[in-house]
Amino acid sequence: MSLRSSTSIVFLVLLLVGYPQKGWLTNGWPAKLAPVNPVKEEIRKTLRKQILEQASWAMQQQPVTITAYSSPRSAGGLHDFFSEADYWWPDPANPAGPYIQRDGMTNPDNFVAHRLAMIRLSQVIGALASAYQLTGQTAYVRHAFRHLNAWFIDPETCMNPSLTYAQAIGNKVTGRGIGIIDTIQLMEVAQGLRVMGHAKEADQQQIAGVKQWFAEYIHWLMTHPYGKDEMAAKNNHGTCWVMQVAAFARLTGNKSVLDFCRNRYKTVLLPNQLAANGSFPLELSRTKPYGYSVFNLDAMTTLCQILSDPTDNLWTFALPDGRTIRQAIDYLYPFVADKTQWPLKPDVMYWQFWPVAQPFLVFGASAFGQNTWLATWKKLDHAPAVEEVVRNLPVRHPLIWLN
Repeated sequence: MSLRSSTSIVFLVLLLVGYPQKGWLTNGWPAKLAPVNPVKEEIRKTLRKQILEQASWAMQQQPVTITAYSSPRSAGGLHDFFSEADYWWPDPANPAGPYIQRDGMTNPDNFVAHRLAMIRLSQVIGALASAYQLTGQTAYVRHAFRHLNAWFIDPETCMNPSLTYAQAIGNKVTGRGIGIIDTIQLMEVAQGLRVMGHAKEADQQQIAGVKQWFAEYIHWLMTHPYGKDEMAAKNNHGTCWVMQVAAFARLTGNKSVLDFCRNRYKTVLLPNQLAANGSFPLELSRTKPYGYSVFNLDAMTTLCQILSDPTDNLWTFALPDGRTIRQAIDYLYPFVADKTQWPLKPDVMYWQFWPVAQPFLVFGASAFGQNTWLATWKKLDHAPAVEEVVRNLPVRHPLIWLN
C-alpha cells in the first residue's frame, strides 16, 4: 500500500471517529504522522523548562498597551505609538535647539515606554504560544487573546495601525521612517497568533479583528512616505522592513505582498548588502559592527524562514555570482562561536552582552543540517535581560517558528 493511500485511510478514520482534542494536526498531517524536525525537537528539550516558566509569568500579566503611557514630546494622540531616536542628544551648545547625533550612543533620557510595552506584549504572546505548542493547554490561548484584544481591537486601549511618530528627534522632527524598525516586536505576536489561531478555544471574531489591524498596518507600511523611506533603506533597516512585512503578510494571507517580499530579498537585499566574503559591509562600517552584523543576519535568515516554501526556497537561492545566505552564516558563525576572533574594534556600547542565542543559528541549522550551529546556540543565553539586546533580537521564541 502506498503512503498516499495509507494517509487517506488515516484521514477517513479520523473523520469517522473524530479528531483528538489536542494537537491533532501539524501542517496538514495528523500529529503522529507529521515529519519530525530534529532541530525543533532539540529546542523543545533545551527550552522546555524556560518556556513553562515564562508562560507561568505571562499568565499573571494583565494587558497593558501604549495608552497607559504618554509623553508631552509626542505630536500624536493617545493611541499613536511614540518613540525617540536612540542616538540623538541635546546640543550642549544650544540646549533648546535641535538634537545632535552621537552614532551608537543611546540617550538614556529618551521616551521608551511604548517600545517597552510592545516588547512586553511580544514576550507575553511568544511565551504563551510556545507553551501552547509544547503542551496543548488552551488556557494559554484564552489568556493570549485578552492581550490581543486590548492591543488591536478594544477602541479604548488599541494602538493605531501606523507609526507616524516613531523615533522622533527632539526639536527637529516629529517622526521618521527609520522608526518603523520598532515594530519588529510585533512579529512574534503575529506568529504566535498563527500558532494559536487553530485552537478550538480561539475566538474567530477576534482573530479576524487582529488580522484586519495587521492588514491595515501593511497598507500603511507600503503606502506612507515613511514606509517607503524605510523600505528603501540600504542596511538592516531595509532588511527589517521586509522581514516584518513578510511576517504580517503571512498572518493575513496576503500572497501578493509575500511575493513582493521574496522578490525584494532576491533583487535588493541580498545583492546590495552581502559582500563576496559573506560579510555585510554596511553594518561593518557602523560604530557597533558586531552587534549590527549579527542583527542583520538574524533578520536575513528570519526572512528566509518566513518566505521559503516548496516552490521557492530562499535558503538555496543564489545570485548570478554565486552569493547565498549560507555564505553570510559561514562568515559570521566563527565570531559567534568565539567572539575573541572578531577582527574589528569592539562595539562602542553593549559589546560585552553579545552574542546571545541568535535565531540565525537555529534557522540555519534547520535549513542546512549543521549540528555545530545548533550546539553553539544551546550554549548561549536564551533569556537576555539587557534592553538593547532584547529589542535587537527579532526572534526570542524559536519554537513557534519551526514546522
